[in-house]
Amino acid sequence: MAEDIKNTEAKPGEVHLTVADRRAVCSRHQYLQGSWNYERMQNGGWCYAMIPAIKKLYPKKEDQIEALKRHLEFYNTHPYVSAPVIGVTLAMEEERANGAPIDDQAIQGVKVGMMGPLAGVGDPVFWYTVRPILGALGASLALGGSIVGPLLFFIAWNVIRLAFLWYSQEFGYKVGTDISKDLSGGLLGRVTEGASILGMFIIGALVQRWVSISFAPVVSNVALDSKAYIHWNKLPAGYKGIQSAFDQYFNQGLSLTPTKVTTLQQNLDSLIPGLAAVGLTLLICKLLKKKVSPIVIILCLFAVGILGRVIGLL
Repeated sequence: MAEDIKNTEAKPGEVHLTVADRRAVCSRHQYLQGSWNYERMQNGGWCYAMIPAIKKLYPKKEDQIEALKRHLEFYNTHPYVSAPVIGVTLAMEEERANGAPIDDQAIQGVKVGMMGPLAGVGDPVFWYTVRPILGALGASLALGGSIVGPLLFFIAWNVIRLAFLWYSQEFGYKVGTDISKDLSGGLLGRVTEGASILGMFIIGALVQRWVSISFAPVVSNVALDSKAYIHWNKLPAGYKGIQSAFDQYFNQGLSLTPTKVTTLQQNLDSLIPGLAAVGLTLLICKLLKKKVSPIVIILCLFAVGILGRVIGLL
């Protein structure tokens, strides 16, 4: 793969980060939260990720020490959307190493200015959209007994994660400090809104599969015509009787009993399938929005389920 535009325009005596250097930074950046602390939060992981670039850009030991010190300042954002921030920082460090008038305050200012807006994007895009969608798809397949379910989640999640870390870092590196224009142009807001809408659509489509409610009360009992159900006492003995029963039930559509029982759940399903499940999900979402503890909601669901079973409602 050819070097990018930055490196093709290199002048004699200038030093530039190669693709291999940037890959080393990206690989280390995966461990951003490896030394998380309450004082400066992700500063240790950030500094660890910058070491390959610092060694390449600053041959002198004293310059390396100074660079490490400025990257040990406070830093905290979503661990994935931190990638474009480190890309921009690499570009600034490269320009500084080649004589550009960029001081410590400018580098730290860009980091602080970017980490805030990006942190608000990381959670809704990754934790509330991509990960739940992949988890739901994987769980749906796993419930059917397929090993593809957990493999799908593990492989797809890591492919998306690693690809985003690398390409967003490269994007930040190539556009340099110009990325701040995108941050102020409402791009992040549109990305967040779109991801949230997609997430709600997917989760809503999977509610009926996840949530199962069955109301037991019987609405009606209707006696069927003698030709509409299977006469078990008239079936042949042995396997031929079983074969005949299967044929009458599946091929002729005969009922198993002489009475057609209609339950409340069947009426609801004929109206809107999964209506009760959607209603329960919306109720729980409303309770969570009102800051009701998830533990309290779970205990209440247990209580309602047991009580409903006792009185014959569920």
